Amino acid sequence: MLPVIQQRRSVRRYATEPVQNELLETLLQAAVWAPSAHNRQPWRFAVLQSDAQKECLADAMGDRFRADRLAAGDPPEAVAQDMERSRQVLTQAPALLLCCMSMADMDRYPDARRAQAERTMAIQSVALAAQNLLLVAHAAGLGACWRCAPLFCPDTVRETLQLPADWEPQAIISIGYAAEAGRPPERRPLTEVVQWI
Repeated sequence: MLPVIQQRRSVRRYATEPVQNELLETLLQAAVWAPSAHNRQPWRFAVLQSDAQKECLADAMGDRFRADRLAAGDPPEAVAQDMERSRQVLTQAPALLLCCMSMADMDRYPDARRAQAERTMAIQSVALAAQNLLLVAHAAGLGACWRCAPLFCPDTVRETLQLPADWEPQAIISIGYAAEAGRPPERRPLTEVVQWI
């Protein structure tokens, strides 16, 4: 199993070949078999395949990012370049899988400390589902890239896609057959990130 994990790459350029619905369903099945806090399964997914859907979402997110970055004083040329790169990934991937979180079935607490812990557990649960999806995509010969951009504009994403009010966009995973291999990632040695106690 370790080679599957080590060989997975973030792929940002895709062939035009569509991904069959049956294969997308396999990825989603892998996602929903992730562990979750209290087994509440707070994940929700939206599947975007049409060019019109992908372009509409990319435009709406791009408008929001552009406004935020220009308001922060970022150089307009750099903003335009970053927006175009992001738009290309979103619009050229054969499929986008939007990973959302819902707190609807999670426990409720009157105090902020426990309420925040419950929210964090839901976020972690959605991340585990996304990781399952990414690993199964790689094992199935697909390229994929996890993009957390929806965290910067969840309302824009929800409104653009007309999602239920309790769906909180967390990430977009672009999916397709790789047009080029992603770069091998570097990892810190265990000695830097592990403390044996």
